[in-house]
Amino acid sequence: MAVPAFTLDNGHTLPLVGFGTSTISDEKDLNEALKAGYRHFDTATLYKNEHIIGRVLKSWFDSGKLKREDIFVTTKLNSNAVHPDLVEEHILKSLEQLQLDYIDLYLIHFPIYVQLEYVSASVVHPTDHIAVWKKLEEQVELGRTRAIGVSNFNKDQVSRIVEIAKIKPVANQIELHVYLQQPELVNYLKANGILPISYFSLGNPGLNEFLAKKGRPLRKTTTDLLDDPVVTKIAAKHGKSSGHVLLKFLVQNNIAVIPKSSNPKRIQENINLFDFSLDDEDVKLLTGLDKGEQGRRVTLAFSQTILDHPEYPFPRVPRYI
Repeated sequence: MAVPAFTLDNGHTLPLVGFGTSTISDEKDLNEALKAGYRHFDTATLYKNEHIIGRVLKSWFDSGKLKREDIFVTTKLNSNAVHPDLVEEHILKSLEQLQLDYIDLYLIHFPIYVQLEYVSASVVHPTDHIAVWKKLEEQVELGRTRAIGVSNFNKDQVSRIVEIAKIKPVANQIELHVYLQQPELVNYLKANGILPISYFSLGNPGLNEFLAKKGRPLRKTTTDLLDDPVVTKIAAKHGKSSGHVLLKFLVQNNIAVIPKSSNPKRIQENINLFDFSLDDEDVKLLTGLDKGEQGRRVTLAFSQTILDHPEYPFPRVPRYI
């Protein structure tokens, strides 16, 4: 069954289920995703895998299995380049790595200009979203990206861009799942024709494993979303997995999702969401799981200097991750 798509302001469509690649470094996983039917791939300079994605896509294009217009590629301006003088250099580098003539969607990854190479003391700088946005608009006019948007921006930050934009943001990629539903921000985005894209749709069950590899403190998380009794009960009712229910809850609300996995069975499972629907009672129960900011999995505050920055996008709590 074809994946439903959201029509952007530019007339192009974004598949509502994409393949997240933040932990992907193997061509095999990307090939599995393409075989499973994924046509939207989400990457970023930060993930250090644009060249791998570019290589795999080129092989599919060269073989005639797919055409460029069959694929939607999102990548992101790194936080160490959120400055008007650095935008062009970085988008050109992404195009080179991806081996593409254009990017479908280019996002500002984080609303602070910060040198994350120095995580212990994160060197932060004044950040001018308006000046950066104007440079992004130039990239659209030059044909380097078809659409532009943001990631991890709060309502105030998005609204400042909307007020001055010649080309408005088409998406805001944010942490969204049943424990962190952010209704005020989501409703604002939708009212302005901006697509919410969810990361951590499944609650990022591998978070502590990732932190352990990076030598960072582990999170004392609440119940894993996949094991939440409300979620498991609804899953059993429909003969589906907990993952299906968590993803369907978002997609059924016109929120795009970009689940990631290196497990072939899970890769296939995550895209097979369209042979069932959640009923009103299901939606009511899942909506009731919202924990507000207590449900946030990561604050992206890698240091106190980030937490203290005037453009830090989330409520300030001293939790450095």
